[in-house]
Amino acid sequence: MSKKIVVLNGSPRANGNTSALIAAFTQGAEEAGHSVTSFHLQSMKIGACIGCFGGGKDPKSPCVQKDDMDIIYPAYREADIVVLASPLYYWTVSGQLKCAFDRLFAVAEGEPGYRNPHKESVLIMAAEGSGFEETVFWYDNLMRHLGWTNLGKVLASGVMNPGDIDGKPFLEEARKLGAGLA
Repeated sequence: MSKKIVVLNGSPRANGNTSALIAAFTQGAEEAGHSVTSFHLQSMKIGACIGCFGGGKDPKSPCVQKDDMDIIYPAYREADIVVLASPLYYWTVSGQLKCAFDRLFAVAEGEPGYRNPHKESVLIMAAEGSGFEETVFWYDNLMRHLGWTNLGKVLASGVMNPGDIDGKPFLEEARKLGAGLA
């Protein structure tokens, strides 16, 4: 069965190692018959959540702020799988990814008890080092709190400069993860 996949790319680099991982994942997913919509968050105008609890009134545009999240919301609603992709910044996800993800709360505000839509998820990260522990802790607990299902993680270490990932096994790992989605 074909799945709809949304990728939230939190890398500031349009052609960096995170983007290479996303491309490999997307190739595998599309070869398996899934559709992938990717959002490069750095190139979008997305304000931070202002904590107003005023969202959820308009399903098409659930947040009171009107910005490029209105492009993401419909794809997010329809998605079966949400891919969180980011370089490792200070041992966690980038601000771009965290900011956009926080704004997804406006969708939950339209549901009783702030119920989030059930999704499956993937975590894709690239880093100079290998200190993914804080992010993995955050991600695993996020899955538990949201009631989402983790489908896998690709944690690419030792890749700082654009192109460092070329020839490394992480790209094939990402492609196989995308290709193996059921």
